[in-house]
Amino acid sequence: MTKKIDLKKKIIITDKKYGFPYSKGLLATSITVTGLSPKKAYHVAELVENHLRRNEKFTVSSEELKSITADILTMESSTEVTDKYIKWQSLGKLDKPLILLVGGTTGVGKSTIATEVAHRLGITRIVSTDAIREVMRAVFSKDLTPPLYESSFTAYKALRTPLPQKVDPVIIGFMEQIATVSVGIRAVIERAINENLDMVLEGIHLVPGFLDFNIFENAFVIPIIISVEDEHLHRSHFYVRGIETRHLRPFAKYKENFDTIRKIGYYIEELAQKNQIPIIQSYNLDAAVSNVLEEIYNQIHRMAGISKSAKAKL
Repeated sequence: MTKKIDLKKKIIITDKKYGFPYSKGLLATSITVTGLSPKKAYHVAELVENHLRRNEKFTVSSEELKSITADILTMESSTEVTDKYIKWQSLGKLDKPLILLVGGTTGVGKSTIATEVAHRLGITRIVSTDAIREVMRAVFSKDLTPPLYESSFTAYKALRTPLPQKVDPVIIGFMEQIATVSVGIRAVIERAINENLDMVLEGIHLVPGFLDFNIFENAFVIPIIISVEDEHLHRSHFYVRGIETRHLRPFAKYKENFDTIRKIGYYIEELAQKNQIPIIQSYNLDAAVSNVLEEIYNQIHRMAGISKSAKAKL
């Protein structure tokens, strides 16, 4: 006779100090960092719960839960996915907030990638540099900071001083806008660090070299640049964007300024290479998200190792 499974009794996850109820949603989120889809990750979380109830494990340690999850992941997916899960879990709870900076020119998919990465990491605070620019517009008048009142790819139209012949006004206008917005970006990062909150910051104004990451010692600050090397694919993003926003962001505007947008992209990527900031290609959303997550893991692992070594020497 099959033993009846108790579906009502709570499963409690314990650590050294506290206990908390098992949550399929939270476990599924921790699994999606491996690259599994949310649907598949939730299915694995359901299987984990079924395993615990069948074996009447209504109190289970965090480490035991991780081990069971890894075993089920191997059966339901692959050892590669399991290895990724174990890698991420090995980091444990970070002792400093994670600040992810996702930059790149207009239309490369920064917002979409940043949102998906934030979801998989369980980060709820996502800030756009365009929003920061809007706030700064309310503080500074157009007469004081005219580049703030233009798009990033038309900021050169607000330049008020004559430029030397060999200087590119598109880049100079963009640089002026970045210099102003970077003040707000720094304040937002410092606020998140002071509140010990993880955050994803995305936008075209996150350009390598304009912020000194060394000043943020109390956080894992990880900059990444998103790129679309193929011009035709990049152009198609604007058409899709126009449809998704019901033409609030019209394709014609981006089409007219496409060469300028590409020029700014080359400038950002040149600075990324100069400052050794990783550039992730955005040909496929799942692949791009997976590559960003891999880069985050590698950088946290490296920085955490350096931090531990430094503490050991003190």
